[in-house]
Amino acid sequence: MTDSTAASTSTAGPFSRFEWMIAGRYLRARRRETFISVISWLTLIGVALGVATLIVVMSVMSGFREELLTKILGLNGHFTAYPIDQRFNDYDETALKLEEVDGVLYAIPYVEGQALASGLSESTGVSVRGIEASSIEKLDILKDGAVLGGWDQWDQSTGVAIGQRLAEKLGLTIGDPITIVNPNGASTPFGKTPQIRSYPVNVIFNLGMVEFDSLFVYMPMQAAQTYFKLFDDVLRPGAVEPGIDATDEEIDAAYERQYQATAVEVFIDNPDNVTQMRNRIQTDVDRSLVLYDWQQRNETFFSALQVERIVMFTILSMIILVAAFNIISSLVMLVKDKASDIAVLRTMGATRGSIMRIFSMTGFAIGVAGTVLGLILGLLVASNAESLRAFVSNLTNVPIFPPEVFFLSSLPSRINPGEVTTVAILALTLSFLATLYPAWRAAQYDPVEALRYE
Repeated sequence: MTDSTAASTSTAGPFSRFEWMIAGRYLRARRRETFISVISWLTLIGVALGVATLIVVMSVMSGFREELLTKILGLNGHFTAYPIDQRFNDYDETALKLEEVDGVLYAIPYVEGQALASGLSESTGVSVRGIEASSIEKLDILKDGAVLGGWDQWDQSTGVAIGQRLAEKLGLTIGDPITIVNPNGASTPFGKTPQIRSYPVNVIFNLGMVEFDSLFVYMPMQAAQTYFKLFDDVLRPGAVEPGIDATDEEIDAAYERQYQATAVEVFIDNPDNVTQMRNRIQTDVDRSLVLYDWQQRNETFFSALQVERIVMFTILSMIILVAAFNIISSLVMLVKDKASDIAVLRTMGATRGSIMRIFSMTGFAIGVAGTVLGLILGLLVASNAESLRAFVSNLTNVPIFPPEVFFLSSLPSRINPGEVTTVAILALTLSFLATLYPAWRAAQYDPVEALRYE
């Protein structure tokens, strides 16, 4: 170097062109530095794989939680309102009052009971729900989920709707009869006798969630109320109680039937605002109700998901940590190899801080390149997770992400910009911290000792 170069070196500020030039030269391997170059490339690939893996796993877990939440809350309300100490005959009026509360989207009365369903091939336990056509219109997941048949004239129909997986299990299709057995039937001197009814299958739906598609049987509201005997025959005002020998017409004229509901599903505009909405509903609705929210109903499940996300993030972060240690090892070898160069730079006026910045930039460049490559790879894989799953599953003939285990029929993936940013910051931070010790060691080299044996 000339005297002017040495002078400019001694007066150059932090992160000057001189420092960037030296750091760039150290990144380009020469013939005798092939081993160090290989270590650097492996370190870069390690950072990239760690970042990509974290992004893919966190995106899949976010998608899994969001998809489950959408499916569960798309069919079941954010609140389930049960009556207190009285029969739920006023369910229509209660639903209207609930819908008038600020923040409530809609309220859906329903009837529910457990039964045994039998088809052409076998039998299984099911949850029978009675629901009106007007309520189906509000449940997009159910209305749009019909794959065979339709919801036309639902209230007047005599059939039922079943899930696609339940239909496959029972060997049923549109028009086939399904037999439903209710163990709590009519009371006799010998106990209760099971109530057995057969209904034609009018609708087969697919909601994309295994539990729903294999468990639920829907029937018109009044048919379900009749089947589960959720009604009271009340003497009409002013009517005289008919005698023992009264005809059926006289009995029907004297009594009116008051039907009951099991509960009302309440849907709100902000699912996370359950505490405030609970207080608002209890204040605005003059009806004694027990409100059971979705967080209480699924507390264990979603808590387990949250714990799993944290654990997976922590474990997979170790991949980036290992790559950061590789940055340390590659820089340590580079510093030892460049000992004479460091001594020459120091004698020509380079400060300790300048030497430290040169090697920090060299190592940090590996971390930045690996992070950028990992971001690109991770976003590509996360965006095409379901296509890749199907391809690998077909190629290996092994079911990956089986719906019977994971509840969903496809592999969901939702890229969360906040999580992607967190992963990138984590990778860059670990990469930067990994450069500090080797760079500090390089800055401590004594030029005299380094050049003594040259």
